[in-house]
Amino acid sequence: MKVEDCYQLGYVIKTHGLKGEVQLFLDVDDPLDYQNLESVFVKQDNTLVPFFLEYIQINAKKSITKLEEVDDIETAEKLVGKELYLSLNSLPQLENGHYYYHQLVGLTLWDRDTALGVVDRVYEIAPQNLLSLQHQGHEIMIPINDNIILSVDFDKKRIEAQLPEGLLDVYLEDNEN
Repeated sequence: MKVEDCYQLGYVIKTHGLKGEVQLFLDVDDPLDYQNLESVFVKQDNTLVPFFLEYIQINAKKSITKLEEVDDIETAEKLVGKELYLSLNSLPQLENGHYYYHQLVGLTLWDRDTALGVVDRVYEIAPQNLLSLQHQGHEIMIPINDNIILSVDFDKKRIEAQLPEGLLDVYLEDNEN
């Protein structure tokens, strides 16, 4: 499994107890959706290593988890700080008109009838998630909200947007000085 075929679920915060349990941070909207999780990939030295879960106890965005073959604190300590991944195929299908942010990477953003550039990254930061793209040699960040992103067409690899007046100018003018 390659990282490109996965999404980051969270990471290992710390060990818990002496028998190999770990505390996880689940960086997802609804952690309880993962209470029946059977396995995860742990990123170790740029390789995704599969681990089966003996159990997971979720409390808010954290969980206490026991991974198979991690039976002591020494083994668990080696996992602290490691990122956790799941296959993109494990994501639930969304209703029409809805999408996961990672699906927007590689699509061309159009403002009315002008192609601005290809989305190369999505920043998921509070309070506003942002699309990032290159336009005229400058990084432009576009807020992801229904007032700006009008539609997404995966077949045409196209995002239709209506940018607020002057948004592009702010990026282009600031970078020229």
